Amino acid sequence: MEAATDGVAPEAWRRTAIDEFPRQAVFTTFGVLDDASQQRGVVSSTHVRDGRICSPRIDRTHPADARPSRATLQEGDLAVVLVRRTGDAALVTAQHAGWTATRSVGIIRADPHIARWLRIWLQTPTAKAWIDEEVTAHVEPTLSLDSLRRMPFALPPKGVIMKFDKAISLIEAKIDLNRRTALTTLELADALHAEWTSEGAMWETRPLGAVTTARTGKGSARSLVPRTDAQGIDAVTPTDLFDLSVPYIGRSRLCSPVDASDVWGPGTFMLATRPGGAHIALTERPASPTRCVLAVRPLEVMDKWWLLHELRSLSSTLVGAAQGQHAREISARAFSRLKVTWPDARTRTRFHEVTDPLHSMARKLAMESRTLYDLKDALLRDISARSGVLPEERTPEPPAPRRHVRSD
Repeated sequence: MEAATDGVAPEAWRRTAIDEFPRQAVFTTFGVLDDASQQRGVVSSTHVRDGRICSPRIDRTHPADARPSRATLQEGDLAVVLVRRTGDAALVTAQHAGWTATRSVGIIRADPHIARWLRIWLQTPTAKAWIDEEVTAHVEPTLSLDSLRRMPFALPPKGVIMKFDKAISLIEAKIDLNRRTALTTLELADALHAEWTSEGAMWETRPLGAVTTARTGKGSARSLVPRTDAQGIDAVTPTDLFDLSVPYIGRSRLCSPVDASDVWGPGTFMLATRPGGAHIALTERPASPTRCVLAVRPLEVMDKWWLLHELRSLSSTLVGAAQGQHAREISARAFSRLKVTWPDARTRTRFHEVTDPLHSMARKLAMESRTLYDLKDALLRDISARSGVLPEERTPEPPAPRRHVRSD
């Protein structure tokens, strides 16, 4: 990324913090409402995700519910998550200008190039490590506004900021386009399945245990290690499935030992439930399910797309079969008792032939997006490396010689 610095040496990146700016240059505050994600005209922490504000659309002919206040968002503000997913941030666009932020959202109002840079900086490994040390967790992970104001960051020249911002914004825009295209492709496959099912009134229903092999995962994610380039088997957790926008699992965040006992080959469906619905995805690598994840394989490979869309259409039924207060555990036995519509082999094969190109397209877009995420991560690591922020402050003092340490 040499070109991105425009020939400016790293020394030109100024070390600073939000509280070092005059109040009129950088204003910070937080929301005034309790989280109310369904309220019209409100932005909560659940809406700030993937660099965007994703909130329900409202009727723009009606004013927002709250009167203007210090927490009324303006176009160009940076909304920062202070609770749970601490540090996630998004710029406020014209669509959400005039909306009110909840208490879980911090607001930074600054010159456009500073707001854009802080959005990028908050994604860097340096910023994430600093936030992890500052977060308190009496009830749930929380970053205070005072900590956000004190967060050190490296501020490069404006020209460098705009180049990084353009590169990262283009990457994010392409990822978003891929996501929307893949989702539309999957919706088309879902619609085809619904149409075929409506026309197959005479098709039989069969228990899932008769057409699949299923097994509930074991072990906690806490016992696993983060994914590295070293050898290991992908370990699929419920969070991995909940975070997917399309039903294909690439490389997981965690891995099991190479000799893990419960390893399923590529082409296995991993399923997890929560009150909002069931989440199903197909593995592309050998993987092992963890607790609260169900591994499922059709008895015939050509049945996989019919099975997937049957399971997607039965999302609420799967949640109803799950155990626990939060419907987070579905057993292989309960799953196997559920019934699905199961046409003859010729029909299932024809459905595979019709929908396989759609899934191939969606998977290709998902793979391209993973490459783009890797490129974005490389840029963010480059920013951390160039910034030179905090190496001396985050390095602990060398321990005193053992002979000087008192036993009491």
